[in-house]
Amino acid sequence: MNKNLIKSRFSRHLEDYSVNAVVQKQMAEKLAKLCSRKEYGSVLEIGCGTGFLTNYLNESIKFTKYVAIDIVEECGDYISKINNDIVFNPADIESFALDKYDLIISNAVLQWTENFKDILLKLRKALNPSGELIFTTFGKEHFREIYYISGMSLNYYSESELREGLTSNSDEIVINSEIYIKSFNTPRDVLKHLKLTGVNSLETKSWTKSDLKMFENAYQNLCNSRPTLTYNPIYVKYQNKTIG
Repeated sequence: MNKNLIKSRFSRHLEDYSVNAVVQKQMAEKLAKLCSRKEYGSVLEIGCGTGFLTNYLNESIKFTKYVAIDIVEECGDYISKINNDIVFNPADIESFALDKYDLIISNAVLQWTENFKDILLKLRKALNPSGELIFTTFGKEHFREIYYISGMSLNYYSESELREGLTSNSDEIVINSEIYIKSFNTPRDVLKHLKLTGVNSLETKSWTKSDLKMFENAYQNLCNSRPTLTYNPIYVKYQNKTIG
């Protein structure tokens, strides 16, 4: 996984992301509602982006300390406009040194990590007693059209695999998944959507006219009517039941 490419693509389309990432914004709103409390001492948000989730949390919970991180440094400008008391760090969660937190939360980000299961363990260990790890990622059906056509995909996990990665005898785990299917007028509109939401970060080469034509033909063969793009968000809530 090329983290520099991911950073570059998302950085280039921050404003576009705010407008076009409709599903991710809906996910952020639902994610914020999974918080069990109205007040947390310390909060860590991973991959804050332009602040979809940050804004919902800023309006719905109280906190003593809020740290937001993202690999795109420019995201700090968006976060400061939401609340100057939120501390922004331009950092990658895989190398970021963690303190202890009462709430660790992340929307549509952790699938971009190279060692997903290691990250889950790292985040669990960073929870205070009775702390909560709440996040969304995507399941096996996510962008299935793109995978069928190109064979390219991130390492998406099933509900059972996520539960296995979080399993503990005493802790509480709630996992739910959804399917959204977006329709487009043409295959090129699908590509444009992927570009404007930053998720075209798996491939470095530029497409030729021939590549584009092959993609269009394959998409039309796959989808007999209007081209579709499947989203498969998974919502995960893990609570550390250890009593301090």
